[in-house]
Amino acid sequence: MTALPHTTSEYQALDAAHHIHAFLDQKALNEKGALVIAKGQGLDLWDTDGRRYLDGMSGLWCTALGYGRADLNAAATRQLEELPYYNLFFHTTHPRVIELSELLFSLLPEHYSHAIYTNSGSEANEALIRTVRRYWQVLGKPQKKIMIGRWNGYHGSTLGSTALGGMGFMHEMGGMLPDFAHIGEPYWYAHGGDLCPEAFALQAADELERKILELGAENVAAFVAEPFQGAGGMIFPPEGYWARIQSICRKYDVLLCADEVIGGFGRTGEWFAHQHFGFQPDTLTIAKGLTSGYIPMGGLVLSKRMAEVLVEQGGLFAHGLTYSGHPVAAAVAIANLKALRDERIIERVKQDSGPYLQKALREVFADHPLVGEIQGAGLVAALQFAEDKASRKRFANEDEIAWRCRCIGFDNGLIIRSTLGRMIMAPALVASHAELDELVDKTRQAVDQTAREIGRL
Repeated sequence: MTALPHTTSEYQALDAAHHIHAFLDQKALNEKGALVIAKGQGLDLWDTDGRRYLDGMSGLWCTALGYGRADLNAAATRQLEELPYYNLFFHTTHPRVIELSELLFSLLPEHYSHAIYTNSGSEANEALIRTVRRYWQVLGKPQKKIMIGRWNGYHGSTLGSTALGGMGFMHEMGGMLPDFAHIGEPYWYAHGGDLCPEAFALQAADELERKILELGAENVAAFVAEPFQGAGGMIFPPEGYWARIQSICRKYDVLLCADEVIGGFGRTGEWFAHQHFGFQPDTLTIAKGLTSGYIPMGGLVLSKRMAEVLVEQGGLFAHGLTYSGHPVAAAVAIANLKALRDERIIERVKQDSGPYLQKALREVFADHPLVGEIQGAGLVAALQFAEDKASRKRFANEDEIAWRCRCIGFDNGLIIRSTLGRMIMAPALVASHAELDELVDKTRQAVDQTAREIGRL
């Protein structure tokens, strides 16, 4: 690793002096010092002390191709030399964003036709809110503006995307916006009671119908949800949930909008997670895997039905971003999507590496005294901690226990994530069997040590 201008402690002091980090107590972090990551290659990361970590989370679910891809780096360099920036205002465009759109829609189902590019998933969901409401305005139904999300859903941390999401502690920072509503999450392990998963799926979905009727279908613009909940704990809804949700949305003329920021671009073994679950949304919000995280980019994908209304009848579309469709981001996205397609990476996730990981996790943890359930598909998975497996009783301090497990993993060179009582992982889509073996083995070590510390092993 190239010599660095500062020691780790110097970097930590400078970081503490000038930076407020995401989703943590900054004062507590300053006392300990942030982990300073200096280099990445493949699935491996190194900190400023030269310690290696296996990244089991693809950064934040985004480095689909792993670190250090020469083709993505070269695409960015070429574009910086040719045209480092131009905007999509003033009746202008540029070749890379046009080429990206052509490629993107060749990979999407034919149901979709237009995109609005953003810099992140949060901004994509902000664009979603405004675009959905504009759609109904153009159709002469301006009262249809209520957006329904789910409790414990996550759609970003800007003001609108936070309101759309269902995390109460985030609503406390900045307050809640009007015209947003929420229904329960399809989290059978926590909320299913005595129902079998299939019966609970229908019960959870039918809550949407009750909420639409409560608010008045004439007032509801859209239902927005992740195909599987990402930041909420990698929660996969039971069989039948999405079919019922789609039926309800069609019945009451409510748009069905899928947040594919985490699930898109191969994570489940399909190009998009809604394809894994077998439903057809009206919109998709995308980001993360679009560029493998190498450069910020997101977008809102619209169905032909919506795009035709907005283009042919909508007049002025009063929305835009300085960096929307940035040429360097578009160039990297093109290289990334071509790699996913041409190297048949997503097919490998579906047919080989995904089944390999899911089988290994179930073989190792099915009888573990701390693990009550294992969920996942492709290269995304979650281990549910349970105090009593038979009754699905969760630990009262499950967040603390899972955080301890996460910290043990970090200490042993493994990056995984905890959310409430769930350990979650989402390695790069290029992970080899050997790397997946290391991921599972180091996760087992962390779970075992956690179980020993609380007297469960």
